[in-house]
Amino acid sequence: MSNQGCDIGLIGLGTMGRNFVLNMADHGFAVAVYNRTAEKTKDFMDHEVGARTIQAGYDLQEFVGLLRRPRALILLVAAGDPVDAVLRELLPWLEPGDLIIDAGNSHFTDTNRRFKILAAKNLKFMGMGISGGEAGARSGPSLMPGGSREMYDRVAPILEAAAAHINGEPCVTYLGPRSAGHYVKMVHNGIEYGLMELIAETYDLLKRGLGLTPAELAPIYDRWNREELNSFLIEITAKIFTRRDDRTGQFLVEMILDKAKQKGTGRWTSWDAMDLQAGTPTIDVAVVMRDMSGYKEERENSARFLTGPSPIFPGDRERFLGQVQNALYAGMIATYAQGLALLQKASTAYDYGLDLEAVARIWRGGCIIRAALLEDVRTAYKARADLPNLIMDPRLGKEFMSREADLREVVKTAVTLGLPAPGLMATLSYFDAYRSAVLPANLIQAQRDFFGAHTYERLDAPGTFHTQWEED
Repeated sequence: MSNQGCDIGLIGLGTMGRNFVLNMADHGFAVAVYNRTAEKTKDFMDHEVGARTIQAGYDLQEFVGLLRRPRALILLVAAGDPVDAVLRELLPWLEPGDLIIDAGNSHFTDTNRRFKILAAKNLKFMGMGISGGEAGARSGPSLMPGGSREMYDRVAPILEAAAAHINGEPCVTYLGPRSAGHYVKMVHNGIEYGLMELIAETYDLLKRGLGLTPAELAPIYDRWNREELNSFLIEITAKIFTRRDDRTGQFLVEMILDKAKQKGTGRWTSWDAMDLQAGTPTIDVAVVMRDMSGYKEERENSARFLTGPSPIFPGDRERFLGQVQNALYAGMIATYAQGLALLQKASTAYDYGLDLEAVARIWRGGCIIRAALLEDVRTAYKARADLPNLIMDPRLGKEFMSREADLREVVKTAVTLGLPAPGLMATLSYFDAYRSAVLPANLIQAQRDFFGAHTYERLDAPGTFHTQWEED
């Protein structure tokens, strides 16, 4: 710590906060900490700090007084009202030029609102997405900061040191003004929803369709992770299948209730994609299926009355395993394609000026959606910054097309077996819609004009038209 105070402060000593503090301190930065619950602060200082240069404030005035001017501090508290509450309590102790970085999962519209409020008080504000969970926060996350370039440059040495590194490059970069960072993190989480749904569907096909046990599934997903599907989510899936339950001795995954929770970021992605008219069907379906999983009692009751085909796959099992692997890879490409196409639209609509090559670069390490595939994504946007869709990239388009037939076969098999695979189905429909020069929307326009005189456009003449469809 310099004579003038700590380099940075952090408010919120939950799992993410305390690990990120240790990360920054281990890279040689002096860090001040504060938590609303003093007991949590004391426990952290007594048991985890050791010889690191970390100081605690037990009230906000003391905490702010530990920071070097102009001050920089990070909030890692729950999104929504808690952020506003902390800001209200902080304001009396801050001075013009001080910088607040909200590193929670705040909705981007809240970030824009807070940016304006604090700017009016001559305070600086940044929204920064952080991904990687507990392990990432401790050893190197992916960081997605937005705000002013000047403020990013002020804290860049700290963020770049603490972030994950791939091939010597930090998984953090300046993304754009105002809420750009939180928007990119929101879409990151939407992609995460889509990928997790696709993986879960492959698990269901192999479990109920092929009758494979967790012991048999673990080496399959481990092999996939050592091949083209190499990614954090596939890696942990393989590990999950090996874990035994301490209580029963059974495989733990089979003892977990099939109800998936959510914190809203996937839903936010779908909402804004619809506002911007950017299709994200794989992400949308993933959100819907988490909702459907919550109908546990209804599903159990309906299963006694609503029958369907046998879920047991009767064909070539080894061939089907290869088809599922290829279908999942195609689905991964399409999910990243949907998310990045949304970022492309949002960049224009919200004047973010996003560099999608840089986004792909900082997602390669530290974060939940990190995957070997992102190196090809990065290369695609480096070659063509205005690429409208990843499937239009020569390399990734070829990779998708080489697996398209297997994706169709897996979808057909899921239908035949009566196993729900809406993510894979939505992915295939997305591809088929995107490659269709003609869609049946002309009929929809005719219907709208028929019942509501909403008008339509013609193929053979400019302008809008209305038809009196029935005689009076």
